[in-house]
Amino acid sequence: MEFKKCERCGCFFISESNVCGNCTPKDNFEMSKLKNYLENENYSNSLNSISVDTGISLKNLNRYLENEDFSKLSSKLNISTNVNINL
Repeated sequence: MEFKKCERCGCFFISESNVCGNCTPKDNFEMSKLKNYLENENYSNSLNSISVDTGISLKNLNRYLENEDFSKLSSKLNISTNVNINL
């Protein structure tokens, strides 16, 4: 286990995960929401539009789209998943 900074809220914690225990349920909920959104054939190809439609921040969208769980779904997008948004 490592001492890490939560990628979502910024607090420090010890775990193998990239997010703290408080943020894990939020991440799981948003990833499920994003997966459902991307499985719909009528979604937008713009990160900004996806953010507005789902309520997921651009920072978290970028994190989720880099996740291998979304590799198939994000390949359908005509956007770069390497866009870095520093908020």
